[in-house]
Amino acid sequence: MSDIRVRFAPSPTGYVHIGSLRTALYDYIFAKQKGGKYILRIEDTDRTRYVDDAIENLINSLLWAGIEHDEGVFLEDGKIVQKGEYGPYIQSERLDIYKKYIEILLEKGLAYYCFCTKERLDSIREEQKKAGCLKGYDGHCRNLSEEEVKAKLDAGESYTIRLKMPEDKEIVFDDLVRGKITINSNEVDDQVLIKSDGFPTYHFAVVVDDYLMKITHVIRGEEWITSTPKHVYMFEAFGWEAPKYVHLPTVLNNEKKKLSKRHGDVAVSDFKEKGYLPEALVNYLALVGWSPESNKEFFTVEELINEFSFDRVSKTGGVFDRDKLKWVNANYIRNADVEKITELAIPYLIKDGYIKEEDVESKYEWIKALVASIKDRLSYIGEIDEKAKFLFDNEIKPENEETLEVLKGEQVPTLLDAFKEELDELDQIDEEFSKKIMKTIGKKTKIKGKQLFMPVRAALSGQLHGPDLDKIIYVLGKQNILNRIEYVKDNYLN
Repeated sequence: MSDIRVRFAPSPTGYVHIGSLRTALYDYIFAKQKGGKYILRIEDTDRTRYVDDAIENLINSLLWAGIEHDEGVFLEDGKIVQKGEYGPYIQSERLDIYKKYIEILLEKGLAYYCFCTKERLDSIREEQKKAGCLKGYDGHCRNLSEEEVKAKLDAGESYTIRLKMPEDKEIVFDDLVRGKITINSNEVDDQVLIKSDGFPTYHFAVVVDDYLMKITHVIRGEEWITSTPKHVYMFEAFGWEAPKYVHLPTVLNNEKKKLSKRHGDVAVSDFKEKGYLPEALVNYLALVGWSPESNKEFFTVEELINEFSFDRVSKTGGVFDRDKLKWVNANYIRNADVEKITELAIPYLIKDGYIKEEDVESKYEWIKALVASIKDRLSYIGEIDEKAKFLFDNEIKPENEETLEVLKGEQVPTLLDAFKEELDELDQIDEEFSKKIMKTIGKKTKIKGKQLFMPVRAALSGQLHGPDLDKIIYVLGKQNILNRIEYVKDNYLN
């Protein structure tokens, strides 16, 4: 068994972003590929931005996407539980652990108390901004004597604890995407490790947790590259071996800017609610920033596990193209069993008022036929409201001039009369009738091909293209078709 251990460690400050799902996916794929462990850890030390149901949303979103962790934070019967040898896996429950390790850095002289007020720090930042040089903290408290520190602590002054970065030291680390990266310590300010509320910052907690949880590879967004020297130095300060780092390219919108809420849906739950298939979203997302050796566009998770490599992850941002996602998702819907899509579609059909919940069981075969008739036209399940509308509105409205022209064809009255005569002999339409009726009408009227099919389709749906005609006939049923025939006669043939 491999000793590879990776972690996905989001903050519960909102719902899971598409970019975060991609990070979790790469964690999961890499761990599975190497026979290692994938851990879900919650980094909740920023209490000001904590969102109450964010952890539940996170776990549910990941499970919906099929990204299941081996260790960490789980939901059982609606309750948050933790499983694994290296817990707690929620940072706010690890404060005693951080206290122990910050004392080590203080004793070594590698961290120091900072008593600077917010006002002073804001003033420094403003001065640096005016000078056009944002250097970060100016080290004002860096060299306070033990006596000065003790006096301030005894006086009850508010403080933070900062990392004491060395001067002019080349900090080097290897990135599995970008290669060797070197940053001079003079470019890195003395990061706050413990905030004034006693909680650790991300930068301190992440190092302690990654070490204690035996994390071998840290996979995260490229926005953390500039922070990595602080983390690498802290590993060195503690005398620990740093993990390997993988900084992923940013997920961009079509304008090549960072994907954000103002550009539309970005939370995983947004796509779930619209009725995207999780396997389609995961397939597409894997390719946002990673290119396989083949030109394949469709992958199962097992195929991703076999083919994925950080060597082929781009150094530049990957574009999240919603139109391309729709295309991928539409392919998955077309190739899915109609029963599966029917089950997914039923809640939308109920919500849109097309069917009643109490009728689902008795009308299941009809509902399945309805879904089958429009399945191949769906980009996502939530579109069923728009795509199914023509099946529930007997006021036929030709979609364009060409359709109207077809409806007014000289053979149309003959066709509609022949159709009506066949319907008059029936109690209700079954699948056998719907498959044979056009051939029957053709024989009766001696009309063939497009001259036969196009007018009937236009009269029943207001469209010249779309679902198979036999499916439309079966789903509409006898009375709806009779109503549509009369409507077309009254409005387009007089």
